Amino acid sequence: MADEKEGAAEAPKKSSKKMLIIIVAAVVLLGGGGGAFFMMKGDSAEAEAKTPEKGSVTAIDDALTINLADSHYLKLQFALQQTADAGSESVDTSEAIELAIDEYTGKTVAELSTEKGRETIKDELLAKIVKAYTEEKKEMVMGIYYTQFVTQ
Repeated sequence: MADEKEGAAEAPKKSSKKMLIIIVAAVVLLGGGGGAFFMMKGDSAEAEAKTPEKGSVTAIDDALTINLADSHYLKLQFALQQTADAGSESVDTSEAIELAIDEYTGKTVAELSTEKGRETIKDELLAKIVKAYTEEKKEMVMGIYYTQFVTQ
């Protein structure tokens, strides 16, 4: 009879332990899910706030002819996408032209013949142009567009 009482007493203890574990697991999962939701929501709001508003586009008037490696040439023409902070006036493109010449000079046709290669070099050029056209922590240029890109 004593054995029956001990067995009956152990059953509720196991049930309460299982229930406690289930409740703790549920609280942890719900807390983690809620925290992740708010963290993701905060990141998207910050990303939207960091993206500047597009302004006018300033085109480079003449195509550039740039010497590549192994006696090849690149005929390049591009435009600068200004931010709304830059105002309606066009930025001076001289520095952007110099940065483009420096960036592309000596590159091989193989580097420029693939989409990935062009995008990589374009991203590097854009980073330099954005840095050059940032005044008092205000970006004046946010993008570049190729209007002519011919290798020979």
